[in-house]
Amino acid sequence: QVQPVESGGGLVQAGGSLRLSCVASIVSNYGMGWFRQAPGKEREFVSTITWSGANTTYANSVKGRFTISRDNTKNTVYLQMSSLKPEDTAVYYCAAGSYSSRSKDYASWGRGTQVTVSS
Repeated sequence: QVQPVESGGGLVQAGGSLRLSCVASIVSNYGMGWFRQAPGKEREFVSTITWSGANTTYANSVKGRFTISRDNTKNTVYLQMSSLKPEDTAVYYCAAGSYSSRSKDYASWGRGTQVTVSS
């Protein structure tokens, strides 16, 4: 499918880990990004990766804790999240079509997966 589909969200205790996955038929051709939106807040950039996987960028708030990667043979992008904090609680969205921290640069969005971190 062209529209990205996220999975892997859930409830985890602070300090724990989760791995999000995003599957889309166009993954192997484009840069991909992860964004998140917490209740009452605007959607914010989390991470992005080039189509080849050679370059990645992270928001300062997740740098050193989250890792983005991709497997183009599986049309899948991953977001490995470690040392999770309650402030990481949000709906996480996968976006396709760019290597950018700006949401407007992406052409296709998934419906999101909920990540809840308990203290």
